[in-house]
Amino acid sequence: MDYDYLLKFLALGNSGVGKTSFLYQYTDGTFNPRFHSTVGIDFKEKRIVYESANGQSQRVHLQLWDTAGQERFRSLTTAFYRESMGFFLLFDLTNEQSFLAIRNWLDELRMHAYCEEPDIILCGNKSDLEDRRIISEQKARELAEKYNLVYLETSASTGQNVERAVDILLDRVMRRIDTTVDRSILPHQKLLRCHELEAPTKKKRFCFC
Repeated sequence: MDYDYLLKFLALGNSGVGKTSFLYQYTDGTFNPRFHSTVGIDFKEKRIVYESANGQSQRVHLQLWDTAGQERFRSLTTAFYRESMGFFLLFDLTNEQSFLAIRNWLDELRMHAYCEEPDIILCGNKSDLEDRRIISEQKARELAEKYNLVYLETSASTGQNVERAVDILLDRVMRRIDTTVDRSILPHQKLLRCHELEAPTKKKRFCFC
């Protein structure tokens, strides 16, 4: 046994907002400026130690799922919503259309997620491209407040606030797990003592004690 919790987080947003780069920056600390559109869905993994408010250490295995932003893949990616405990909703600070699409993503997410008010971190990505910025921080924060979302400006290129975004989401999800009386309503990935990790390319099964 080398971890206590298996958690799945899902990155959402229009194509080209930087979801793949965001996840690579977090897990590998690297950035590839060449854009390759995600086809369907992919994922990255990372093991971390979470320190709870009472000082207890818990070993967490994160599965960070990367979804395609194109409409033609939407029916495939929505199948993963219900199995995810937390969500990163990204938009491109240099692209107004990706910002306007936030409302649609939220509607879809709240329709397919495991509950109506899941934990979501709204990320205004590409903050390093200040000279090309279209969406002001004030405008983004107003939208975040309207939908009761945590808002961070991030850069997959420099790493600005990428780790912080994951840390905040993880903390909110772990607190939700601790305070949820009926844990059967939560996605099964959060259960304690997962012996085997299911990956798309490996025929393994989950085992929960």
